[in-house]
Amino acid sequence: MTHRTSGISRRARVLSAGLAAGVLVPLGAVATAAPAVAAPAPQVTCSSAQSGLAAKLKKDITAALKNRKGTVAVGLHDRTTGTTCTLRSTTSFDSASVVKTTVLATLLWDAQKTGRSLTSREKSLATAMITKSDNAATSTLWRQLGATKVKGFLRAAKMTKTVPGSGGYWGLTRINVTDEQKLLALVTGKNTVLTDASRAYVLKLMGKVTPSQRWGTPAGTPSGVSIHVKNGWLQRATHGWRVHSIGAFKGGGHDYTISVLTHGNGTMNYGVATIQGVAKAIHKDLTPASPAARRYVPTEAPKEAFVAVPGA
Repeated sequence: MTHRTSGISRRARVLSAGLAAGVLVPLGAVATAAPAVAAPAPQVTCSSAQSGLAAKLKKDITAALKNRKGTVAVGLHDRTTGTTCTLRSTTSFDSASVVKTTVLATLLWDAQKTGRSLTSREKSLATAMITKSDNAATSTLWRQLGATKVKGFLRAAKMTKTVPGSGGYWGLTRINVTDEQKLLALVTGKNTVLTDASRAYVLKLMGKVTPSQRWGTPAGTPSGVSIHVKNGWLQRATHGWRVHSIGAFKGGGHDYTISVLTHGNGTMNYGVATIQGVAKAIHKDLTPASPAARRYVPTEAPKEAFVAVPGA
């Protein structure tokens, strides 16, 4: 006598196991599951009031990142043309020295509250921190401000996803492109968080960064366009090299900010090259009439301060 119970018994076993675990298992679940489909990679998104510019930027930024390894986040905003581009705008990164701009903004914001000017000591520390990326100066100001004041500025600036590094490790502050673009917007445009004098001071120091540290987002900037930049890098066991660059640029009929954050780079130079490829594409698309011979070429020996991390 032929018995046809094997299929029924198998279903019963599956149902029994599911019920024992408190899970309702559909009968169809015994069929072979379809292979998981990988989520599509994030795409560059752009918008602009200038006809054709958004499409060109999306195409050229995407091309600049083709075959590049690691994780890259990009932010662009041009006030003049109402242009915005983003890629991985909410992905979080260790800040490295990029956070030094936030430290300076916090110092100025805190001084504003009591209507005082920076002391000569504070000015000296701030200048060293931004123009030379001096770590000791940064640590001194970080301790002076304390977590409460840094967090207070972040709330005022609506930089809601920026998390200050703990234990004095300011270089491990968590940042993303959205918040870095908010910071640059405060520095470059009139607002109620930073006074005009404070904004001018930040831009003044970012415009005087030593040549060996003027790599990254300035690459490809046309002559006649002002450059204000702050970069950072650090290496850790996870995600390899973090290499970042934020910059503000004005001139040639444009007023724009760029943030490029990266990690997962095999070397520091690899991350620098990735950022500069993106920057060159952006500057060229925004100012296509400027000849290549008159565009900024960064040093071939980029430098930056190595920030302290636990266990290093």
